[in-house]
Parts: sequence; C-alpha cells; structure tokens
Amino acid sequence: MIVKYKKRILLMAIMLLTVLLISMMITSCQKDEEKTDVSQSGLFKTEATIPVSYMIEGVPVIKQGGELSAACETYACTMLLQSLGIDMNEYEFVNSYLNVQPIYGYSEDDWYGPDLDSAYAGDVEWGYGINSPGMAKCMNNMLGDKGSEMTATSLKGVELDELCKDYIINDIPVMVWATTNMEEPYIKRYWTINYVDEEVSDAQIGDTEQWMQNEHCMVLIGYDESNYYFADSVAGEVSVFDKETSRDKYEKLGLQAIVVK
Repeated sequence: MIVKYKKRILLMAIMLLTVLLISMMITSCQKDEEKTDVSQSGLFKTEATIPVSYMIEGVPVIKQGGELSAACETYACTMLLQSLGIDMNEYEFVNSYLNVQPIYGYSEDDWYGPDLDSAYAGDVEWGYGINSPGMAKCMNNMLGDKGSEMTATSLKGVELDELCKDYIINDIPVMVWATTNMEEPYIKRYWTINYVDEEVSDAQIGDTEQWMQNEHCMVLIGYDESNYYFADSVAGEVSVFDKETSRDKYEKLGLQAIVVK
C-alpha cells in the first residue's frame, strides 16, 4: 500500500511539473508574439509627428525701399533678428556690418566684383546681393557685438520641407533665398571675381561669378498643406506661395538658407 501511494504521488508530481512547463512555454510564445506585434504596429517609431500646418507668430514685416532698395538680405536679417529680441535695424546693419564690395565694368563683357558667397556686390540701393555664407558671417559679427550667444548658420542643400520640420515647428524662423514674387530667375550679369573671403568661400580670384535676376531673400515663417508663408520685405506683408513654385525657385537660387539659434 505504501509503495503504491508513493508511486501515485510521484506520478502526480510529474504530471504537475509537465503542465507547469507547458504553461511557461505558451506564455513565452505569447510574449514574443506581442513584441512582434508592437514592433510591426509602429509603436516604437521615434520620429515626432509633424503638424499639417504651422505658423510662427511675432516676426515683423518691414517694407524695403529708398536708399536700401536692393538690400533684401538685410531686411530679412533685420526681421529675423528683431523677432529673436535683438535690438537692431536695417540701417545699423548696412552701415556697420554688411560687407559691401564694389562691382564695375569697362564694357558689357568686362566686369569685376566680389564672390557672392563672400560679400554684397555693389551698392545697396541698386546692387546685386549676397549669398548665405557671407551674410551669416556679417550677422555673427553683429550678434557678437550685441553680446548675444546665438549663432547664424549658413545652410546649403536643405529642402524647404526639412527646414519646416527642423526649425519652423520649433518656432525658429529661417532666412531663405528664392525670387521676387516667385518669378522665374535668369542670369543677368557675369563678372570676374576680384574679392574672396577665404573664411566662408572656396572661390578663387579670377573665377567667374554670375548673378540671377529676381533674386530675393525672405523669412520662412510657416506652411500648410499647399503653401509656404514668408515675411516678405518687397510685398511689405506676409506672402503666401504654393509649395511647388516655392521649391522650384528656392532650388534655382542654390537651396541656401540661414538659421539663428
């Protein structure tokens, strides 16, 4: 009797252990399936959701004209920096910080002037402009004198949608180079380069520079499903342009921008 009883207890113990092991295996498989399902469902995605539309408030729009009629980059700089709390105006920037270099010609095909990545070409009332690398350096000179810890950074090759994702939705306005009223740009003037700032440019003395008619600098401040919004000194108001046209003109002006942060 005792032997039979012990055998029965041993058999029950084996059965109980078997049930326990099977239960543990089933639970483990279920957890693996749950992990797979979570990963496949996209719940582990780290990229933040981008709003369908967004607008930065508080960026002033200053109408350009008068003796600064050709200084759209300066106006864009002023609108951006004032929105960030920097006490300055367009005249202070032009008179004390904008690197202006002359452009001159001996004939229609014999002109000389600066590399546009290095300096503003010509007079700010009628001249040709400046590209983002040289403009960012001028802005940083002002920011340093104002005691600001912010830095102006020249960007090249960054698409408008990327600027919106990286900066606009974080309330950081962006200076961008496109065209006046998003008109078609075309090469208006060639000249031989006689000035280069080696800190911001790889150009060489004697290289050929070209300037695009209708070049314009504005401040990107928002977007929606179909349009981008710009603080526009030529219009003297916020201008709205469709995305396809804006991307095209921005690309034709070299995908260049400036952020300050």
